[in-house]
Amino acid sequence: MPVADYDIYCRMLESARDGKFAYPALNVTSLTGVNAVLRGLAESGSDGIIQVSTGGAAFVSGQALKDMALGAAAIAEYVHKAAAYYDIYVALHTDHCQPHVLDTFVVPLIVKTERRRAAGLPNLFTGHMFDGSTLPLSENLDIAVPLLDRCHRNKLILEIEVGAVGGEEDDLTGEDNAAKLYSTPDDLLEAARRLSEIREARFLVAATFGNVHGVYKPGHVKLRPSVLKDGQKALESKFGKEGRFLLVFHGGSGSSLEEIHEAIDYGVVKMNIDTDMQYAFTRPIADHMFKNYDGVLKVDGEVGRKKAYDPRSYLVMAENAMTERVRQVVRQLRAEGTTLFRS
Repeated sequence: MPVADYDIYCRMLESARDGKFAYPALNVTSLTGVNAVLRGLAESGSDGIIQVSTGGAAFVSGQALKDMALGAAAIAEYVHKAAAYYDIYVALHTDHCQPHVLDTFVVPLIVKTERRRAAGLPNLFTGHMFDGSTLPLSENLDIAVPLLDRCHRNKLILEIEVGAVGGEEDDLTGEDNAAKLYSTPDDLLEAARRLSEIREARFLVAATFGNVHGVYKPGHVKLRPSVLKDGQKALESKFGKEGRFLLVFHGGSGSSLEEIHEAIDYGVVKMNIDTDMQYAFTRPIADHMFKNYDGVLKVDGEVGRKKAYDPRSYLVMAENAMTERVRQVVRQLRAEGTTLFRS
């Protein structure tokens, strides 16, 4: 049963916290991407997380439908089948569900899980993310708290965002207000107070410390991992050591190894990787097209070469490259050989 259930996922997160490593949370938009992630994790001996964003899920369902819940469910169903062949655990997450799509993305997926549970089947997803960062914190938490209650009753882990991540991802445009790019200790204390209303519920918090989606030239992004240290210190002072958050690093693509490790040392157990995966996937395809332009195109009345334009020829290259990038990320996050499978 390599798709992590609630109890296994809780063990995974605690293992990362105690072992000072983080799990890669890898966004996918195709079965080829899923296969690359599963293979890369297995070859690294690491458990991990497969994620589907709103835009990615809509893409998976096809241009005629653009149904986020359908696309996400399709990916999840395939992961449940394919992951059974690998000796690692993988959790399934949604990513960046903003308030205006909550009822068309995450809520229908929770309903599917409720129906599965009633039929004695495993949960479809392991966790969901609600991104209320576009709202004032009080409104963000007004939605997050009842959502956490519903997730807790169905053995799902909820991830929320406190602060805002800049840049762009899918159809999301990040915050331009520099102050919101850095979560304050007071923000985290208020989140802890409100979320604790749901007794014994498990959750993840994406606290922001200058994170920006996408990859930029050196010097553009001003990460301050010490923000996480300050927030955790405030939480521990108020609620004790158990009050420290399990943190998520958003906008992690392109970050320096030093920044990544510092963030992990302050409690990051999950790091989202999307942009780097997209580039790894596309780079060999571009190389193939440039080198074989007269094979993939019918130039000057010729017929091209079927082996060159057969999508399988270049998608294999994309899968291999993405697999290698997954292995690199696992090493960067200190997660090699940490799988709990059969432990």
